[in-house]
Amino acid sequence: MLKPHDLQTVDGGIIRDNMDQRRPAQLLNGISLARVVLAVPVLALILAGPTVRYAYVSAAILFTLAAATDFLDGYLARRWHCTSDLGVFLDTTADKLLIAAALIGLVAVGRAWAWVALVIIGREIAILGLKAAAASSGTVVYPSIWGKLKFNVQFVAIVLAILRYDERIGIMYLDQWAMTLAAVVTVLSAGSYRGQFSALLRDVRR
Repeated sequence: MLKPHDLQTVDGGIIRDNMDQRRPAQLLNGISLARVVLAVPVLALILAGPTVRYAYVSAAILFTLAAATDFLDGYLARRWHCTSDLGVFLDTTADKLLIAAALIGLVAVGRAWAWVALVIIGREIAILGLKAAAASSGTVVYPSIWGKLKFNVQFVAIVLAILRYDERIGIMYLDQWAMTLAAVVTVLSAGSYRGQFSALLRDVRR
């Protein structure tokens, strides 16, 4: 039979275990939230680029640091075997907000096409909405390898646009070629969710 002090020890162990499990999750969520916060100064620096010296360079550095938190987040989550529905939501939402903020700024200063921003941001809103619909039915849609590839291509294209090299390659600048590729990969990446969302739509029809 357990004695009262034994019960306290057991309960204390359970509490400590729960706290130990929560701390990594809280840190990972904090990293994702930092990426959301950094989207604001990235946008501000891009908008200041035409008139403020080194603003574009500062924006590129800050954007790179913000994007690096995505890799850090993923590495720590795998190392600690710590994933949660909230963590997945924050991670993907932070990526989308960071990319959207940078694209909006680049369109405003004439370093990105509005149609590219529409394709990329529109795709993200559509997928986020479908994920929310899936979640309401109890289904969690996790990111695919295509999602990470998309983010990496978008990252390279945005950094190149911020630091634009003023020599054309054929009919376009290097960053414009990269933006075109990013738009294509973004559209193709949406197809990776087709199977999951098709099953969801079939269930809705029933």
